[in-house]
Amino acid sequence: MGRQGTWPEHLDDIVEEFQSCFDSMERYELLFQFAKRHPSPLPPEEWEESNQVHGCQSRAHVICSLDEEGGFILRGGADAQIVQGLMAVTAIAVNGMNPSEVETLPPDFADAMGIRSSLTPSRANGFLNMFNRVREEAGKLSGV
Repeated sequence: MGRQGTWPEHLDDIVEEFQSCFDSMERYELLFQFAKRHPSPLPPEEWEESNQVHGCQSRAHVICSLDEEGGFILRGGADAQIVQGLMAVTAIAVNGMNPSEVETLPPDFADAMGIRSSLTPSRANGFLNMFNRVREEAGKLSGV
């Protein structure tokens, strides 16, 4: 079976894991699990107005940077576990990528996972605001 999405190949197993969920509640439980094992969390003591994602229902913060090899790193934190899980999956998707690739990455993995359709409209909008913020930050870093 060929790949269907434009997301990084290393996200395929996670997309399939979410696709195998029976309903929204099971997807939420899976998001809670990802929230607990966020690859690059941003602790609350680093939350500032300058790194807050506006338009998000909960308090959400992101800091984007480059690693030693020039790979993109998303550090994120939120006061809601669903949002923290969304940030964790997004970080898994983008961490290590070239920032110019992150800048043009569409959020189609969230649709394929059934996440966006499981979210309330305000949470889905918050996810898009967070994702767009990450892409904007990637654009700033791609010229570094």
